Amino acid sequence: HQRMKSVAESIASSMGGSCNFEIKKGYPFLINDPELTEELIQAATDYLGKENVEELEIWMAAEDFAFYSQIMPASFYRLGVRNEEKGIVSPVHTTTFDIDEDALKIGMGLMAWLTISQLA
Repeated sequence: HQRMKSVAESIASSMGGSCNFEIKKGYPFLINDPELTEELIQAATDYLGKENVEELEIWMAAEDFAFYSQIMPASFYRLGVRNEEKGIVSPVHTTTFDIDEDALKIGMGLMAWLTISQLA
């Protein structure tokens, strides 16, 4: 952060100006513990079947779960709640967002299964 501030101030100064540079710190980065994540992927595959477990690309987003991952091994996953056959297709953070409530049963079962697999 100090280097970014220094560069911005140097550029402004070189052109006869000045700048106010402020960095607002927000959420920390999310850490998916590699070993735990692999164990959970295997357990999820055992529970849901290989065709229902998909590894996602890394993306830039703010997530409050990240605070947990700073202090203990963690693995963040997303539960699919879309169902095209029922017309439930809108993305999150839209006025038409909805979920297939059958996903709630699947999600609760998965969470229990992941917990049991870690306790075994």
